[in-house]
Amino acid sequence: MYRATTRKIQVTATPRYVAERSEPDQGRHFWAYTIEVVNLGKVSVQLKSRHWVITDAHGHVEEVHGAGVVGEEPVLPPGGRFEYTSGVPLSTPTGIMSGHYDMLAETGETFSVEVPAFSLDVPHMARILN
Repeated sequence: MYRATTRKIQVTATPRYVAERSEPDQGRHFWAYTIEVVNLGKVSVQLKSRHWVITDAHGHVEEVHGAGVVGEEPVLPPGGRFEYTSGVPLSTPTGIMSGHYDMLAETGETFSVEVPAFSLDVPHMARILN
């Protein structure tokens, strides 16, 4: 579990490798990740867009921009939470994801919220440290 809090918006990411959707011999690996967004503040906010930076083990970077998450632009009142699960394929057995959400407060103010960087690793893979 990975967690970051920006301006009283807490984002928790929990990735898991999905073996049944992966074909390692063909360079296909798939992870599901669950994101929980909690409004710890006193003002309602709406998640308007996302920006992901996905990096594989070879250093190949893919950036993803889009409206909302999983087809929604959720509104979180004070104390409210929103959770969703999505997925990401990689051609390597390890990688990392990070990013941010663009939020709109009920006051009209816009701001970005950090999504913590989280590791995408095949379980039980031998690790080599330099």
